[in-house]
Amino acid sequence: MVFQSYAVWPHMTVFDNVAYGLRVRRLGKKEIAEKVHWALGLVRMGELTQRSAAQLSGGQQQRVALARSFVFSPTVILFDEPLSNLDAKLRAEMRLEIKELQHQLGITSVYVTHDQEEALAISDRVIVMHAGSVEQIGTPNEIYDTPRSAFVADFVGAANLIRGKLRRKRTPEGLVVLETASGMCVHGYENGRHVGTEGAFSVRTVYPWLSREQPRSTINTWQVRISRRVFLGDFVQYLVEWAGDQLVVRRPPTEYFDEGEQVYLGIAPEHCVLLEA
Repeated sequence: MVFQSYAVWPHMTVFDNVAYGLRVRRLGKKEIAEKVHWALGLVRMGELTQRSAAQLSGGQQQRVALARSFVFSPTVILFDEPLSNLDAKLRAEMRLEIKELQHQLGITSVYVTHDQEEALAISDRVIVMHAGSVEQIGTPNEIYDTPRSAFVADFVGAANLIRGKLRRKRTPEGLVVLETASGMCVHGYENGRHVGTEGAFSVRTVYPWLSREQPRSTINTWQVRISRRVFLGDFVQYLVEWAGDQLVVRRPPTEYFDEGEQVYLGIAPEHCVLLEA
């Protein structure tokens, strides 16, 4: 197990922390030394074997905890929010290291986290839980692109929820049509999971596009007004007024739209995912 609070023993050296599980298993001194040096080498702590654990930074303590957890080749490792005590930059670096380490070792890992980016970046499969129940199980791409419920859509990543009534007939392209309270018709895909007349589409904030030029297609395209623009470095977040509601749109910082400007908003139908009733 890798603990949230590291649980590195401060009265021991780095070597002794990692060797503890091997000594409990009564391995010989030579084998213990070999395994400890191998494990510390994998987490880039090989030069600090004799340093007191009390003198380590948070990131170094977490590396020691990692080495201690896999040095005896367990069949399963449980990670209990291991990066929550680190700063944002170190957390991003460590999650990549954990993913690479896990692939090198090939040990089944159960990783508990409330950080959506961590879950998507590290996992082969994600289990989203809510109030003690499993909401959805799938690959990171499945969880992100085809959420089953409003909770999953809102909790993992950022999404707009467009609610309305479902029309009974599908389009010739096999699309379902949802009519909002203001009369707007939104086309999307059902994925065979919905029952009922009321519905909601999940639309990830990175998928809608904005344009000053009127598009040729009339499906899922509307004229909107930019009410707010926020620059967030890697992307620009827009709040747009749409059909008496507001949608969040995240676009690359390559073209800027002004607050108060009238533009066209478009959403590809494949990015409108109908949620379960």
